[in-house]
Amino acid sequence: MDEKNSAPIIETKDLTIRFGGHVAVDHVSIQVEPFTLKSIIGPNGAGKTTFFNLLTGQYKPTGGKVFFKGQDITDLGPALRTRLGMGRSFQLTNIFPVLSVLENVRVAVQSRQGFGLNFWRNYLHFSKSEDEAFTILKDLLIDDKWADPASSLTHGEQRKLELAILMALEPKVLFLDEPTAGMSQEEVPAILEILEKIKSQRDRTILLVEHKMDMIMALSDSIAVLQDGRLIADGDPDAIHRSKEVQEAYLGGGAKLE
Repeated sequence: MDEKNSAPIIETKDLTIRFGGHVAVDHVSIQVEPFTLKSIIGPNGAGKTTFFNLLTGQYKPTGGKVFFKGQDITDLGPALRTRLGMGRSFQLTNIFPVLSVLENVRVAVQSRQGFGLNFWRNYLHFSKSEDEAFTILKDLLIDDKWADPASSLTHGEQRKLELAILMALEPKVLFLDEPTAGMSQEEVPAILEILEKIKSQRDRTILLVEHKMDMIMALSDSIAVLQDGRLIADGDPDAIHRSKEVQEAYLGGGAKLE
């Protein structure tokens, strides 16, 4: 796509946030190219989730700027950033437990279409929304659970449902904060398959925070590495894998990054 050679879809310049005397994110400048998957990694306490919170508007920076498609969005809150096309998942699942799996996604489709939770209109009027919701569930490998209450799903299935809800909003950029958090080893390959499928379509951009390094190396077009809130490396997976500074930051220099 020609757009892949255009300006970054997300860019930060000297992005900084302080909590009292602690600098959680320290003058971080990165660029995220359209239709790529960029991972943010680093040791525990490196500032990854805080950085995500700055990008998506949950936190306001102490200094620096955030740009979306060249527009300065530093002062915009989460709702306005969502309207621009920035979709965020969290480490904890965010679903409607009493609704069915299909209803969870249908509500998200309706919200995008401007209907939202319309209790005065029969749901049959939303058959197109329901069809779209089912297609999304099928794409995310959870269509066999469409009639089940969301509360009955396993943790891994709930993570898939949360991603389905996010996809229903049609964001231009997906911000995924540890999508495999709390999953069993058996559940992780399904999420990996879903992310590979989304990435292969090359019609949206993905920013990913994740601790599973094999997953990071397999999926990422580029990787930014934070340590103590600072950006210490930013490059393709091979460059990050070879970086001595990253090895020392991540593993104390005692082993290779795998």
